[in-house]
Amino acid sequence: MSLLACRNASFAYDGRKVLEDVSFEVAVGGYLCIVGENGAGKSTLMQGLLGLVKPVGGSVEVGAEARAGGIGYLPQQTAVQKDFPASVEEVVLSGQLRRCGLRPFFGRGDRREAEAKLRLVRMQDFRKKCFRDLSGGQQRRVLLARALCATRSLLLLDEPAAGLDPRMQDEMYQILNELNREQGMTIVMITHDVQSALRCARQILHLNGRQLFFGSVEEYSQSAAGRRFIDGGPFRVLSGAAAKEGGAKLC
Repeated sequence: MSLLACRNASFAYDGRKVLEDVSFEVAVGGYLCIVGENGAGKSTLMQGLLGLVKPVGGSVEVGAEARAGGIGYLPQQTAVQKDFPASVEEVVLSGQLRRCGLRPFFGRGDRREAEAKLRLVRMQDFRKKCFRDLSGGQQRRVLLARALCATRSLLLLDEPAAGLDPRMQDEMYQILNELNREQGMTIVMITHDVQSALRCARQILHLNGRQLFFGSVEEYSQSAAGRRFIDGGPFRVLSGAAAKEGGAKLC
């Protein structure tokens, strides 16, 4: 069942098309990575998926489950966000504002939900810490917990591991893998880390002002677009056993 889909969608700014004829589907429980050079239209597409930019052609379709459960969004982090003077718990609770309705406060159930999401991202012991005192990787995980509080089924992520050191990147990708495989969370992620995308995702969407490729990871690794984009040459996706023997880190 499709949770999110584009049907020949095109987007424009000031009358100039910046992305055209994008078509793909993400099923419930899917994991799609969107790749491409800077300026390829990845962020424009993400804004379209969020409903912030309307397509000038084609359509963006959000399934009933995502509409009912909300969409969790983790944007690229800004300097203002990094210095936010609030506790970790307060930041995560703010992800539930949409569901609070007219209630002027967060209840006990809201706080239990926030604590549960912090456990999923391994930050439960930092609940009372000030957000701005955390490391960059810890802040990113707290913001991921906030996004989880806003959704029951669909996460949209814009470069969630950008700027993190290798260990923190590995931890972030492992957490995302657990959310997808163990919690059933559908993930759509923009990334420049193509090799991690190939290890973690199930589908790849490659953009360059238009759609160059959409399909499985295995198909992408053998496609002309994939071979050109990944380290400038061919890249072979290893099976689990072969990857472990070769020392590749799996998500």
